[in-house]
Amino acid sequence: MAGRKALIPRREFLRAAVAAAPLRWARWVQGALRDKPPNILVIISDEHNYQVAGCYGNSLARTPNIDRLAADGITFEEAYCNSPLCVPSRLAFTAGKYIHRISAWNNNCWLPSPDYPSIARVLNGVGYESFLCGKMHYDATHRYGFTEIGGNMNQSFMTGRGSRRRADDTTVNWEAARQRFKDFHTGETSSVMEHDRRVTAGVLEFLSKRSPSDKPFFLVAGYLAPHFPLIVPERYWQHFRDRIPMPVIPEGFVESLPLNYKHLRYGFGLVNVAEETVKLGRELYYGLTEWVDEEIGKVLAALRKSPFAENTVVIYTTDHGENMGEHTLWWKNCMYEQASHIPLIISWPKRWKGGQRRQGACSIVDLVQTIVEVAGAHAPEDWNGHSMVRWMDDPTTPWKDMAVSQYYAHNIASGYAMLRTGRWKYVYHAAPDERHPAEQELYDLSADPMEFRNLARDPAYKDELQRLHRMLVKELGEDPEETERRCRAELARGYNRSGERRRARQAA
Repeated sequence: MAGRKALIPRREFLRAAVAAAPLRWARWVQGALRDKPPNILVIISDEHNYQVAGCYGNSLARTPNIDRLAADGITFEEAYCNSPLCVPSRLAFTAGKYIHRISAWNNNCWLPSPDYPSIARVLNGVGYESFLCGKMHYDATHRYGFTEIGGNMNQSFMTGRGSRRRADDTTVNWEAARQRFKDFHTGETSSVMEHDRRVTAGVLEFLSKRSPSDKPFFLVAGYLAPHFPLIVPERYWQHFRDRIPMPVIPEGFVESLPLNYKHLRYGFGLVNVAEETVKLGRELYYGLTEWVDEEIGKVLAALRKSPFAENTVVIYTTDHGENMGEHTLWWKNCMYEQASHIPLIISWPKRWKGGQRRQGACSIVDLVQTIVEVAGAHAPEDWNGHSMVRWMDDPTTPWKDMAVSQYYAHNIASGYAMLRTGRWKYVYHAAPDERHPAEQELYDLSADPMEFRNLARDPAYKDELQRLHRMLVKELGEDPEETERRCRAELARGYNRSGERRRARQAA
């Protein structure tokens, strides 16, 4: 694949990127003098397992609209979320930073201040208008520089609080599984489908009323599908019925899981899940992915018919994946490929030839830097990530080949952080308490793509383990043990919002 042989060590990549920045900016300014900056449309689904898409090699998946976007754009083979959970992932996109730097610990968090220097504000500062249509899981009082269209779909009330499971607690939350699995069925509507139809309608209305003489727009369309509840019309399920392979779980694998992943099973009630439930859920997930692909197709068709078609960069991605019963897990929350690896497609035929692919680890914060450069803006110096524009322009351009993801939210005994680089995936689980030590995971994805063999337990990989841990700590700028201590303190303290919910209800 184009781009693989161009991957270089991070130090050399940074040196080359800094040296090339003035020339890159000069070329962009010259182009901007001739052409209006492009509009930017970012379509973010929720919980899309990248393996359930035709453009990622799945012959059973039915995603013709996402596949067409890939045919017209560049598909990134090894993109990762910065956290396998909705709110932290989307706040990393909003802020351009790793979640531990913005205290985005769980689904109950916001950015450190309402006027935080977000991606929307950076683009607004160079003449864009930033719009949000759909769910970005923001607090009801925060929009971070976006103007919301299509109706108010962000009404959360964040308290900043959270907790940990006791390391030795093996209590299974059977009710959690019952509540979610009861929503595995066919149906003509659901909360997810109702929301996403509103998103499509809002974007179509926006495109129909927008004038080419208006400022360039930065529009985020936030879909919820294929996030559970896994409810989808019968016709979308029928052609996947009895066709989706079941997960393969090696003998003894469950017993070998890291402590935190065992807690995910306990906390979500994912113990002894019936085979018929797994089978049905996987089939429905494929159907719901096809359903949201059709909604996305309506947006892309409207864009092609609009006066903005030629000068709009279209990006498709998701906030995290879905385990789908693999490794005996559902939902997200872990660092296995099904949860942390995400689809990412960037299409602008005016600049980049379609049908291209890039191999090499990247993440959401790299996407943010890329958007900023395409817009002709400058990211704040303290943002994480690096622009992929030069790599997109020329597949032989060196790329850092590194991604980081973190999880500090619910149903775990301690937080953990992941580093992906080259063939390796490394995960560090902080020590839950004085009686339970830190744990590590190490996978050679070239030899073990399903991540069944944890090499961290093999003394032969001691040096590799230490090297990757040093890389992770250096990239984070903080030891994960310190991150965990700070996280626990902030989750216990929470936000001071005394009386705010009551006042909001009275005002309404």
